Amino acid sequence: MKRIIASLLALFPLLALAQLNGALLLSGKVVGENHEGLAAASITIKGTSIGTTSDSTGKFSLVINQKLPFTIVISSIGFAPQEIEVKNTNTKLAVQLTTQTFLANEVVVTASRTSEKILKSPVSVEKLDLKALKETPAASFYDALGNVKGVQLTTSSITFKVPNTRGFNIPNNFRFMQLVDGIDMQAATLGVPLGNAIGPTELDIQSIEVTPGAASALYGMNAINGMANLITKNPFTTQGLSVFQRTGVNHVDGTDHSPSILTETAFRFAKAFNNKFAFKINGSYLQGIDWISNTQADQNPNSKNTANPAYPSLNGSNNVAFDGWNKYGDDALAGSNTVSITGLTIDGNTNRTLTVARTGYWEKDLVDPKVDNLKFDAALVYKFNKNTQITYTYRIGKMDGVFQRGNKVKLDNVIVQNHQVELKGKNFTIKAYTTNENTGDSYNVKPLADNLDLYTGGSATAWAAKYKTALTNYASANGGSLTSTNLAAATAYARQQADLGRVEPGTARFNTVKDSIIKINNWDIKSSTIPNAPVTGGAALIQKSNLYHVEGQWDLTSKVKYFNLLVGGDARIYALIPDGNNFVDFSRPIAERNTPLADGSFGSDTYYKKFGGFVQVTKTFFNEKLKLWGSLRGDYNPEFSAKFTPRIAAVYTVNEKHNFRFTFQQGYRFPALFEALSYVNNGRVKRVGILPIINEGLGYRENSYTQSSVAIFNAAVKAAGNSDAAALDNKNLLQVANLPDGRPEGINSYEVGYKSVLFDNKVFIDVDAYANIYDGFLGQVQVYVPIGETVGSDAATIAMIDRNRDATTASGGNAASKGQERYRVYTNAKNKYTTYGSSLGVTYNFYKTFTISGNINYNDIKGNSTPDLFVTGFNTPKYTTNISFGNRALTKNLGFNIVWKWQDSFLWESPLVTGTVDAINNIDAQVTYRLPSVKSTIKLGGTNVLNNRHIQYAGGPTIGALYYAAITVDGLLNK
Repeated sequence: MKRIIASLLALFPLLALAQLNGALLLSGKVVGENHEGLAAASITIKGTSIGTTSDSTGKFSLVINQKLPFTIVISSIGFAPQEIEVKNTNTKLAVQLTTQTFLANEVVVTASRTSEKILKSPVSVEKLDLKALKETPAASFYDALGNVKGVQLTTSSITFKVPNTRGFNIPNNFRFMQLVDGIDMQAATLGVPLGNAIGPTELDIQSIEVTPGAASALYGMNAINGMANLITKNPFTTQGLSVFQRTGVNHVDGTDHSPSILTETAFRFAKAFNNKFAFKINGSYLQGIDWISNTQADQNPNSKNTANPAYPSLNGSNNVAFDGWNKYGDDALAGSNTVSITGLTIDGNTNRTLTVARTGYWEKDLVDPKVDNLKFDAALVYKFNKNTQITYTYRIGKMDGVFQRGNKVKLDNVIVQNHQVELKGKNFTIKAYTTNENTGDSYNVKPLADNLDLYTGGSATAWAAKYKTALTNYASANGGSLTSTNLAAATAYARQQADLGRVEPGTARFNTVKDSIIKINNWDIKSSTIPNAPVTGGAALIQKSNLYHVEGQWDLTSKVKYFNLLVGGDARIYALIPDGNNFVDFSRPIAERNTPLADGSFGSDTYYKKFGGFVQVTKTFFNEKLKLWGSLRGDYNPEFSAKFTPRIAAVYTVNEKHNFRFTFQQGYRFPALFEALSYVNNGRVKRVGILPIINEGLGYRENSYTQSSVAIFNAAVKAAGNSDAAALDNKNLLQVANLPDGRPEGINSYEVGYKSVLFDNKVFIDVDAYANIYDGFLGQVQVYVPIGETVGSDAATIAMIDRNRDATTASGGNAASKGQERYRVYTNAKNKYTTYGSSLGVTYNFYKTFTISGNINYNDIKGNSTPDLFVTGFNTPKYTTNISFGNRALTKNLGFNIVWKWQDSFLWESPLVTGTVDAINNIDAQVTYRLPSVKSTIKLGGTNVLNNRHIQYAGGPTIGALYYAAITVDGLLNK
């Protein structure tokens, strides 16, 4: 291997140290090719856990109790490690390190729960080391995930980013697990990690390991689409005080908001004592103006049967059933906010019906864009001996932002706390942790819009009556009748009249009513059918839960002669506190579940449990050229039958460079808390979980019609005069839902791959291909239940007419109806879904420290010939690519990096918004300048520097340029 001078380890002097109460003070400096100080270089005593890292100038010091001679190991990311034997206290050493694009000996722990070389990992695994995280031009280290091979990072908010791999992306991603030092960071009732809201700060992150694809064979539920493990710095090896300040500006074009300042401040302090006890504390605070969701596209154009296609004059901006992407309270596509204006004569045709959506409110008027994120963590570590230590860690995060599942949620003062204790030995780990979640002052945007309209604009019946009166009055004053010529103007006038008295954004009354509604945790509004509901209705999102988790693993390799053996197990309990609106006590009668008890509670806590264990065997053959893995995991949730998930894998190495791998694994995902136990009344559509206890007494699984068939049915009934007779004539258009009993979602995953380091360690290649087969895919379907009737009967058919949503009396030759209930139900898809794809990543180091790297990713889904209960929403572009070009040491203290990202357009499907996401073409860039004399690094950069405004998902915020300047001061008080 060709050796080049990449670093000189200068000891000035290395052991100019004397005895310090029997200890030696080891100090020195690590520098690079251009004599720049190398930050975060590792200096350890071989065979021990004693060590430290260099500061931002490359300097280090280490107090040791070690007899001479001993060996120190010096390593830095991007360089080959070197070992130096220290024989006396006056030795001066100079060490050459060989530059490497990729360290063949670099290890990961996430892929198999044990340390292994990344080149020989049995599954695709990506690692962002500290060097990559420092050099990224992304706005934060967490945003750098978006440039990792195979990762799709979705921005819901500046404070809330959601990673996903290999398809089926959603902003509330139940299928991707995020860990911090092996601890699950999910907020239980929301069901997902809140981005990095309680994760590491910019100063404490050491590396990120990402496993694209299924990982549930070892990690259990929620890892069906992949996982990320954020690994933090060790307080024994990285000590001292560090501070960080970043200031940026977004909304630079003033389109959605005036240019706004974004700031983030962080600190870290760590200290070790005699290599026995160490602690660290971290804190950070971020504030700014969020990206704003304000796409005003119509997802229910007049050509759809849920609008009024018989009247082309209502096309485009005249659409009375307009359903805006980022507008709420106008939900026409799902029929939640429509009224039927019946008995009209249009173009001389009698008994005509118009479907009209309520006016609603834009998201930008309902959501305050100011956001912040405050987080703090502390860790205490005590070493019993060189192999055994105990760690206590506490984390707390408070964040604002916007979160999307079935509807948009404004997160406000959400607090998540985590306590963890871990005992770790040479061949075992035991950890226990608890997470507490409180959604604070959050609220749901849809019931806010609904209740603003209902409280100030009138009930659906009252508003429809005003609308019809104004419509007929306009016709009388303009030619005497409604025609295709005057219909657009007439409907515009009718809406204006019907909306008189409705609160308008920007007024004091609007703010007063809004502030009242978002504090009330009952989304119903008082009416004749719900007399005990609040007058204004509510929108507060009050969710509280506790998660309790314990797990352990034991490496029994030393006890077994013929193979390596790893066993482990875990138990998890969610304690869900009912709030009477999102989650309820199902032991209470249906009519009382939303009513508080005398003590103010809404009943007893609900417990959702899961237990699991695994065994993994590994064995090498042919002088370690072939390595085989076999694992079996079992998981049990008392609500479902036990599930077993095997994984088999093989890695074959040719000529010590070429590594070929194959993996097959099964996986299962138990429904998340919201999928399992929700009971939410939202826009008079009850969102309900998958567990059978919820269906008892409601009948939506066995006694309902599908929403899509009801829409087709009503379009035909409207065209035929909207009478009961017309309904019965089209009875066959209604399809009974017959929802299956809920079960865990399953996956069979196949993967092949190849990794190699070539051309004197200058080129790294990583390619993989996969195919996933999903069975029992979990999603939501909306169904309609005829109240007090049985599907298939004439009375049930009549109840499905839009005008009979509420109970009606007999009139005009039409029979009375008991009305209908609507449910959005979590259930399993009937079809199987096959997804497939491939990724290629290449890194090339040339001319000293220049590096160019890139990846290209392909993902697709195989179509099914038969329709399913709901649209699964693959929500992933077929092609994405990232290309990076940079040099960490262009001169002694100057470095730069530029990243180009492109993805093609794709269809986004969800219960909230369905539409096309346009192609994205962005450039991020940064320049870094080191100031060794003051232990500082200055970074100037920007993301989307050309300000190509774009959205990442339908209904999501519009993202523009963000320019920033950051300074890091490292290694203070490090003695």
